[in-house]
Amino acid sequence: MNKNFILLDHPLIKRDMTILRDKNTSTEFFRSAVKRISNILAVEIAKSFDLKELNIETPLEKTKGYKINQEIVLIPILRAGLGMVSGFIEVIPEAKVGHIGLQRDENTLRPVEYYYKTPKDISNAFVILLDPMLATGGSASEAVNYLKKKGAKQIVFSCLVAAPEGLKKFIENHPDIKIYGAALDRQLNEKGYILPGLGDAGDRTFGTF
Repeated sequence: MNKNFILLDHPLIKRDMTILRDKNTSTEFFRSAVKRISNILAVEIAKSFDLKELNIETPLEKTKGYKINQEIVLIPILRAGLGMVSGFIEVIPEAKVGHIGLQRDENTLRPVEYYYKTPKDISNAFVILLDPMLATGGSASEAVNYLKKKGAKQIVFSCLVAAPEGLKKFIENHPDIKIYGAALDRQLNEKGYILPGLGDAGDRTFGTF
């Protein structure tokens, strides 16, 4: 396994991944499971944040405390990535949120951009790119290209499920980017969907299937 891929091994993730994979899971419970896994991913990623020490007063005495010493920007890839935002915001409430709109051409399987909006200056920000599925790796790789062109220097990518093919492509394109995932699946099918996977994450999150 490449050192840039951090696969979270946690009982609660395994429980919630089972909920996500089950075809009978309702939209409501699917969203809840995505949020809980996103909470855990956020906690793991936050280990890399810079902290600044400060002085505070408790009700009893003065003491030392800490605050996050850098701008945190969450950037979901539309639309499926939106389902992960609330889980991250719950853990990192000071984070700002940008958006990248990419859709996959079902014939070529290549990403096509249709929207981009982030804070104006992300050069000093800790940027967390969110997309539930790392399938072919095309959309995630292209999104990182956009972010780098906008000046982002510190980027991590977080997903729920990764396929070996997408992981390989992403690491080849961006060997400087760490990937945090909740599951590594077997392979892609002929249409570029992850197996065993969990279906279309966007459709299952928003009930549009």
